[in-house]
Amino acid sequence: MDKIIGRQAERKALDSYLKSGKAEFVALYGRRRVGKTFLVKHHFNNKFDFYMSGTIDAPKSVQLSNFREGLVKAGFVDAKLPENWQEAFLMLQQMLDAKINPKRRCVIFIDEIPCLDTPKSGFIGALDHFWNTWCADHSNIMLIVCGSATSWIIDNIIDNHGGLHNRITHEMYLRQFNLCETEQYLDENGFVFDRYTICQLYMATGGVPYYLSLLDNSKSVAQNIDSLFFGENAQLKNEFERLFKSLFKNSEPYLQVIEALCAAPYGITRDEIALKAKLLSGSRLTLILRDLENCDFIRHYRTRGKKIRDNQYIYQVVDMFTMFYFRFCRKETTDDCFWTHSLNTPEVNSWSVLAFERICLLHISQIKKALGIDQIHTEYYSWRSATTEPKAQIDLAIERADKRINICEIKFCDAPYSISKDEDLKLRIRLANFKTETATRCGLLLTMISPFGISNGKYSNQVKGLITLEELFVGDVK
Repeated sequence: MDKIIGRQAERKALDSYLKSGKAEFVALYGRRRVGKTFLVKHHFNNKFDFYMSGTIDAPKSVQLSNFREGLVKAGFVDAKLPENWQEAFLMLQQMLDAKINPKRRCVIFIDEIPCLDTPKSGFIGALDHFWNTWCADHSNIMLIVCGSATSWIIDNIIDNHGGLHNRITHEMYLRQFNLCETEQYLDENGFVFDRYTICQLYMATGGVPYYLSLLDNSKSVAQNIDSLFFGENAQLKNEFERLFKSLFKNSEPYLQVIEALCAAPYGITRDEIALKAKLLSGSRLTLILRDLENCDFIRHYRTRGKKIRDNQYIYQVVDMFTMFYFRFCRKETTDDCFWTHSLNTPEVNSWSVLAFERICLLHISQIKKALGIDQIHTEYYSWRSATTEPKAQIDLAIERADKRINICEIKFCDAPYSISKDEDLKLRIRLANFKTETATRCGLLLTMISPFGISNGKYSNQVKGLITLEELFVGDVK
């Protein structure tokens, strides 16, 4: 079986649940293609007392047929096709009653569970009855449910207000790989990319394991991107639409919000989103923003005025694949080598700067670790000047409990960054404006984040902190 890359915390948690000595109901969720099913199947070596998977967009009859097939494979050879979900779970209970052993854990794995909840199917009620009247009374039962439709899992399983209220014993959200895990995956599969090159790859694919599995180690990063996104029969050409349809039943308003945010790379407020996406700024928009954030497509962050504003947020897309798709793939170019031909153009270079900023925001833990402040309480936010013209901006400020603020300046280049006289003056003015407008009494520490650091020179002494790719590629630091 293929080796599991990363996921140490998740595997440790699954082992602890397995040995807990009590009935466990685990909800595992995360976006499509992130490796949820792979993790569970490989961690348990495909040894389940019952396993079945739902089928996307299939009717109730097909889902019940899938359930019966799972019963047959689990040893219930005479299982008939159940007429409804109550009967299906009763059959599962009968099968497990006959084989359950108090000396070992009985593991049930239901994959793509949101697919089973077809209109008027009664699935949730039947699952509720199965858990509350049978599973909960058996200390050796471990029920794992899994799905990509994150909003469905949260609303119907984790935050259920009916019979399943507070029945989940553990929830587990599986995220994309970080840079370190991506490097581990590539190394394991025979790629010889250096970290700068991996960073460029991450800008297009993010850390989605399935996307990485499509790479060809005989090709360069540029050639792989062409093959995946722009070539004839490109495997990720239609992935974005499929991704959203698999996550959200009514995906259109979600796409409208994403489109509005992608058109504003430095982020916009909730009211601006409502205006640009042509949506009412009410509970529906609140739900959409929550769902997109739960799926790691967007983030919200606070801004800084005289104080950190707890009720004023800027929303911003942080999913690398989504950003890349909206910037380059919707052009529908006929050039099969579009990416290779576009390298070092102003458009791609400016995009790379923005994408690297997002990568840094996805690796805040690594940045704090490198600065030696991972054990200090911090708040991070952005800042935009209210007085300067053009508007001065700081994309990442890390305010610390020890009365210091790391003002992070992010640069993307293929060599040590050299601070010029003009750049030095701009940085000094920006820090002065920040201090004046925020009226902060904290000490300001200019922190540079650049792949290969900075050149020692006449204007480098102002830099008090330095982060390179080496620090961003550190593993799990939580």
